[in-house]
Amino acid sequence: MTRARPNSNPARQHPFRVRYSWRFAGAFVLLLSLFLTPALAWPQAADPQKPADPPLDQQTPKSGGSAASATLPDAPTSATQKSDSTEGQQTKRMFGVVPNFAAVSADTQLPPLTARGKFWLATQDSVDYSSFIWAGMLAGQSMALKSYPELHQGLKGYGRYYWRAFADQASGAYFTEAIIPALTHEDPRYYTLGHGGFFHRTGYALSRVVLTKTDSGGTSFNCSEVVGNAMEAGLSNLYYPPEERSLHNTAVNYVAQLEAASLNNIIREFWPDIRHKFLRKK
Repeated sequence: MTRARPNSNPARQHPFRVRYSWRFAGAFVLLLSLFLTPALAWPQAADPQKPADPPLDQQTPKSGGSAASATLPDAPTSATQKSDSTEGQQTKRMFGVVPNFAAVSADTQLPPLTARGKFWLATQDSVDYSSFIWAGMLAGQSMALKSYPELHQGLKGYGRYYWRAFADQASGAYFTEAIIPALTHEDPRYYTLGHGGFFHRTGYALSRVVLTKTDSGGTSFNCSEVVGNAMEAGLSNLYYPPEERSLHNTAVNYVAQLEAASLNNIIREFWPDIRHKFLRKK
C-alpha cells in the first residue's frame, strides 16, 4: 500500500489519497446498493407466497387427498433448495484475475488452518502473478504523483517505487494472514454471509475487520487485521526515505490499510451475487 508525503504540494499530500479513496469506496458501495438491492429484494418479495405451502400440507391428510397430490407442493420447494445451494459460492479468483483464496463460501464449515496453512495462504496472495501487476500499477501511480521525490523519476526511480510497493503488500499479507493469526490462533479467512439484505451484509462485511473466527470455532477481536496492519505500517518506515518517517504518515498509512481491508471484504461478500446475477455464472 503506497503512501504520500504530507507537504505544501497538494498533489503529494496523503489526505488526497485518503479522501478520494474513501470517495471511491463510498461510490462503489452506492453502486452495489443500486444494482444488488433489487436483485436481493426480489427473492424476499416472493417469500410471502412460500408460507402457503405448509397449510396445504397440513390439510392434505384431513381431506384424504391422494399421495400424488400431497407431493406436488414439495416439488417447487426442492427446486428452490437446489437453486439456493448455488448462492454464496466463492471462487478462487474474482473476474478471473483478482486472487480470492481467503474467501469461504456461505454456510460452509472448514477445519481450522494450521500454522503452515496460514503461511501458505499468505504466500499465495504475495507471489500470485496479479500481485506483481498490482505492485506495478501502484508504483506507476506513486511516481506520477511524485509521492516520494527522494526516489526520483525514470526507470531507476520506477524500480525504487516498485519494490517498495511490492514489499508493502507482501508484508501486509504475511502479518495479517500468517504471523499474527498463527500467534493468536485466529482464522484469517473471510466467511461469506451470503444471505440477508444489502445493508445487513455490508455491515457484516465491515464488522469482519474487527471481528474474526478463531481456530476453535468461536469469535474474537480481529488482532490479525487490526494489529497486523499496524505492524506493516511501522515496518514500512525501515525502507522508505527518512523524510517520510513520521508518526502522522505512519498513522495515515495504517488507516489506509484498514480502509482497503474494509472495501475488500465488501467486494468479497457480494462477489457471488455479482457473478451469479450479472455475469450469469453458475
